Amino acid sequence: MKQPQVTLGWAQSLDGRLATQTGDSQWIGGHESLQLAHELRRDHQAILVGVGTVLKDNPRLTCRIPQGRNPLRIVLDTNLKTPSSCTLVSSLDEAPTWIYTSFEASAARKNHFRELGVAIIEVAQEASGHLSLPAILADLAEKQVASVYVEGGAAVLTSFLSQRLAHRAVVVTAPFFIGKGREAVGDLGSTVLSEVPRPLRWKRWDLGDDLATELIFR
Repeated sequence: MKQPQVTLGWAQSLDGRLATQTGDSQWIGGHESLQLAHELRRDHQAILVGVGTVLKDNPRLTCRIPQGRNPLRIVLDTNLKTPSSCTLVSSLDEAPTWIYTSFEASAARKNHFRELGVAIIEVAQEASGHLSLPAILADLAEKQVASVYVEGGAAVLTSFLSQRLAHRAVVVTAPFFIGKGREAVGDLGSTVLSEVPRPLRWKRWDLGDDLATELIFR
């Protein structure tokens, strides 16, 4: 399957949590880690998140580095729950926003978003009800999108990993434990260690008080 280069990226605690159990996640990484995240946004043609991230954080998903290029912003939203008042819609003058949704989502809402200037793209669903990631990646490749930075949330990151669709992951680990909280990666379907997705190569480096790890899968 032809697809863009896919990089996953997230910041986590030492025990692999994206946030506390109440959802507090700002800021897990330090200043240097935030800088790396914006560099990854700059270096990819598109940035992708699930609708859960939009509902929780109302992100802008732009690059805050001076003279940095803003990526195309992509939302995975099966039932089209994205608020039309969210920042990704109100800031279309900064970067385009595309929403991938299901054929069954509200036609009226699809038309509303199109009138606002948001691209609405319908794709098939998997048996689980989730949007088909291979179909989305194939569509992006057809539309000449060469690289995608997947920034979250946990369900989206887990889906890319479990389906072996990522080429690379960049993980920032902060030097503290959260305990009970929201895990960064969920069930990958591995029951024995031989099934665990392993990188072809990897490297680590200090990033201020944090530790960054880059893993290359293919």
